[in-house]
Amino acid sequence: MAIAPTTYVLIPGAASGSWYWHLTAAELRARGHDVVAPDLPCDDDSAGLSEYADVVVEAVGDRTGLVVVAQSFGGFTAPLVCERIPVELLVLLTGMIPSPGEPPGAWWANTGWERARREQDERDGRAPDDDIALFLHDVPPELAAEAMRRSRDQSATPFAEPWPLGAWPSVPTRFLLCRDDRFFPAGFMRRVVRERLGIVPDEIDGGHAVALSRPGALADRLEAYR
Repeated sequence: MAIAPTTYVLIPGAASGSWYWHLTAAELRARGHDVVAPDLPCDDDSAGLSEYADVVVEAVGDRTGLVVVAQSFGGFTAPLVCERIPVELLVLLTGMIPSPGEPPGAWWANTGWERARREQDERDGRAPDDDIALFLHDVPPELAAEAMRRSRDQSATPFAEPWPLGAWPSVPTRFLLCRDDRFFPAGFMRRVVRERLGIVPDEIDGGHAVALSRPGALADRLEAYR
């Protein structure tokens, strides 16, 4: 029996937009699926997490068979979407995992991220101001340069708001960890996933921008979840 097509809902991280997903979206469409990749109002100081979720829900419309995939800071928005519309699966792609009432701005200290990042920088020998080496080290140079050009301003507004849910939504959840991620180091994220979701993460080769560096492999992993 054929598997019905899926609608993949792709939520970007901070200071990013739908372009981040364009290669992965093409891979998923080539497999016969619908893809929704909205641009969040990240540069709008009047927009918080609720408004981010509004944009995603409006973009989805009346589509069904939803698999929500959230990268990095998108992990704070995706569960809000899952509370508002029927979702078959939530996949956090090297995503931030919120706790009830936790403002995103507090996540860094609460999880011990700063120490983990500092230790990773020391292992990599990365200069503090080299963002390409941090986020895009495994992305082809021309594509990495385009990603930097397309970086958007990120408002601080959503980082100050307490995450509004009292518990994780009742939707099947998978976590896909990027083994070569320098921003959210793998060892750090394995611990956070265990502590906050109580699951063992799945893993894929690649850095923080795996949707650009390995779009085909990422699409394969998302398809395998179905």
